[in-house]
Amino acid sequence: MNIDMLIDGILDSYDRYGGINRSESENFPNRQNVITVLQDLQCLIFPGFRVDEEITPANIRYVTGTRVNNVIAVLTKEIQKALVYTVCKQKGTADNIEDSHCFKLAEATSIALLEELPEIKRKIALDVEAGYRGDPAAKSHEEVILSYPGLEAILVYRIAHFLYESGIPVIPRIMSEHIHGKTGIDINPGAKIGESFFIDHGTGVVIGETTIIGDNVKIYQGVTLGALSVKKELMNKKRHPTIEDDVTIYAGATILGGETVIGRGCTIGGNTWVTRSIPAGTVLTQDK
Repeated sequence: MNIDMLIDGILDSYDRYGGINRSESENFPNRQNVITVLQDLQCLIFPGFRVDEEITPANIRYVTGTRVNNVIAVLTKEIQKALVYTVCKQKGTADNIEDSHCFKLAEATSIALLEELPEIKRKIALDVEAGYRGDPAAKSHEEVILSYPGLEAILVYRIAHFLYESGIPVIPRIMSEHIHGKTGIDINPGAKIGESFFIDHGTGVVIGETTIIGDNVKIYQGVTLGALSVKKELMNKKRHPTIEDDVTIYAGATILGGETVIGRGCTIGGNTWVTRSIPAGTVLTQDK
């Protein structure tokens, strides 16, 4: 078999099975561009922590301005592609009017996210404090910022959640799945998570799309907040549990169901299986 035949076989697979991300305006967002923007956003929240750079009082405005402009330019383009693709798929058409409208919406959303960054920074500061207070091994707040996978996953979630709530398709999930692959922590951007949230160790944590988590909640590795059923017709229903304030969930616990509520101040022991609501203040462990 010669090279031309190999190329023809690959090109034929494109025609048969699709999966090409073309250069036209209606193509899907570029994953690497989204990840690059995400890294810039993380650096805007924690300057000097994510990449090797010298931050001084003299240059911090310049460094910040460069990143802000880059985020607006790149994120606007990627959001526009996601919106145009979604609109064109729904209508079966593509035109310059839709493209222009999607650009304006994309640019407005990018700017709105940057306007939200101080609030995200406030929430993340509380998450850092929760990590520091919640882990006896933590020696400093800086250690939590630099090295804790749970904190990084929460940071990316808070960015992705804003875009999800803004109605942006695809991009929030790219962000969440990127950090899922990096940390082993899977937080759907649609989940609603309160303040002072701490994930200790984190590997294997799964938090589903319709999960609601209150304030001052701490969970350990291997916890699943999932659905009792994964039938497609339930996609617009609440499928995942509600965790109220001041709850601790230990390693390996599985809590399932949209009607399941874990009451305020509960402690859920390791390796428990919960499919019903638990009253406030309960300590639930495995039966001996």
